Amino acid sequence: MARTHVVMSDETLREIDRVVGQRSRSRFLEEAAREKLERLALASVLEDTAGLASARASPEWRNRRAAA
Repeated sequence: MARTHVVMSDETLREIDRVVGQRSRSRFLEEAAREKLERLALASVLEDTAGLASARASPEWRNRRAAA
């Protein structure tokens, strides 16, 4: 486990403390960072694979009815 120094606005810190309390800050921030990393990874995969299932290459994907 590593330690780090994080700078954030007083308003954000107060809101975090209001929701989870001071003793749960680290866990909350780690979970929030993990969720953000997962969303970024998903967005990257979606961007990398956009258009792979084109109607021309895969006629079964030409519309919802054909895919069903």
